[in-house]
Amino acid sequence: MQTILGSGGVIGRGLAHELTRFTSNIRLVSRHPQAVNAGDQCVSADLRDAKQVDAAVAGSAVAYLTVGLRYDIRVWESEWPLVMRNVIDACRRHGAKLVFFDNVYVYGLVDGPMTETTPARPCSRKGEVRGRVAAMLLEEMAAGRMQALIARSADFYGPGATNTFVHPMVFEKLLAGKKAAWLCDDRLPHAMTYTPDAARGTALLGNADDGWGEIWHLPTHAEPPTGRQFIEQVAEACGTRPDYQVLRPWMLKLVALFNPLVRESAEMLYQYTHPYHVDSSRFEARFFAPTSYENGIRETVAWLRQR
Repeated sequence: MQTILGSGGVIGRGLAHELTRFTSNIRLVSRHPQAVNAGDQCVSADLRDAKQVDAAVAGSAVAYLTVGLRYDIRVWESEWPLVMRNVIDACRRHGAKLVFFDNVYVYGLVDGPMTETTPARPCSRKGEVRGRVAAMLLEEMAAGRMQALIARSADFYGPGATNTFVHPMVFEKLLAGKKAAWLCDDRLPHAMTYTPDAARGTALLGNADDGWGEIWHLPTHAEPPTGRQFIEQVAEACGTRPDYQVLRPWMLKLVALFNPLVRESAEMLYQYTHPYHVDSSRFEARFFAPTSYENGIRETVAWLRQR
C-alpha cells in the first residue's frame, strides 16, 4: 500500500497516476478524495487530526505528504507543524516510509543555483515555517527513528497547475488573446518545475532503495528562461502575439491593500527580483532529465485547449 496524504492537488493526482508503475494498492487521503485510477482506495481525513492521520497511514509501506495548506501565513504557522507531527507519529507507529514533497522557500535569497546542500536561510515567514517542519523530519531521519526523504520542487507549471501565477496570468491570458503579466522583472531567469516531472520524480524516489535519509531536488532545468522568454514561448504555442505587462513591486504593493492573496505573496517577491535557479543535477544523474520548457509549455497549452 502506498498512501498519498493530500491527494487532491495537481501533484497528488499526478503522483497517484505514476504510482501505478509500482503498485495496484494506492490510497488517496484528503477531506474529499476522488479516485484517479480504477481501484484507488479513497479515505476522507483531516490531517490536523492525529487519530484520523493514524488511521489513514495504517497498513502503508510508503506515505507521501503532498498536502497544500491555504496560502495564509497564520494558517501555515498554526497548522503545518501540527500536520507534520501527526504524519511523523503515524508513520513511526506503523513503520511506513515517508516522502515529504517540499518547496525551496527554506533557502531564502540565494546568490547562484540552489542545491541540496544550500544552507537553510529563509528570508520570509513562510520560508521559516517550511524550515521548521523540514527540520522536524530531518531530526527523525538523523536519529534513525524512521526512513524518510524530502523532495523539493521549484515553482510549478504544467497541465492542472492552476494554483500558480503563470497559469492565470500567462497561459490563460495569452490563450484568450489577452495581455499577459509577469512579476517584477521580466529580464531575470526564473526556474519552474513541470508538474508531470515532479509527480514522476516523487514516485521514483518513493520506490527507490537508495534515496532515503536525504534531500532531493526534483528535475528542473539548470538554465531557465527569463520572464520575457517564457511568455514568448507560451505565445508561440498559443499562436498569438507575446503581449504582456510587467507588474512592478510598487504596483503589487498597491494591489496588496485590497487583495489578500497578493498581500500573502508579497514576502515572496524576492524570487522575482533576483535570478532564481534550482540545481537538480543529482536527481538527473540518478533518474531522468527534466522536460524541456518548449515541450512542457506545448503540453500545457494543449491541456488548456482540451478544457
